[in-house]
Amino acid sequence: VQLQASGGGLVQTGGSLRLSCGASGASGRTISNNGLGWFRQAPGKEREFVAGISWKGGTTNYADSVKGRFTISRDNAKNTVFLQMDSLKPEDTAVYYCAVSRSAMAASRPEYVNYWGQGTQVTVSS
Repeated sequence: VQLQASGGGLVQTGGSLRLSCGASGASGRTISNNGLGWFRQAPGKEREFVAGISWKGGTTNYADSVKGRFTISRDNAKNTVFLQMDSLKPEDTAVYYCAVSRSAMAASRPEYVNYWGQGTQVTVSS
């Protein structure tokens, strides 16, 4: 499975961005049966969980630092996961990675991730 993330960029504090991540693979492999999520990694820091969504989208979970500002969603027909980021803060600056879980539930830790996207840079200026 290959994951292609897009939508990152430079935005001012308080602004919004919408990240997308589409999956493709051989033999029609889909991600519709897997939990999906987003992680981020800032310079000099470990990769951290941001948001996750279960395979049918019925369960979502968020890191405390982004609750109420970020919204994760998915479109299984398009093999795509989204992350709507509002009220962005400078501390949200990081490379954001989409992730496919090993199970139907979203992975909240890197060791539970089966596939990673290539990352997209998000920079929030103060």
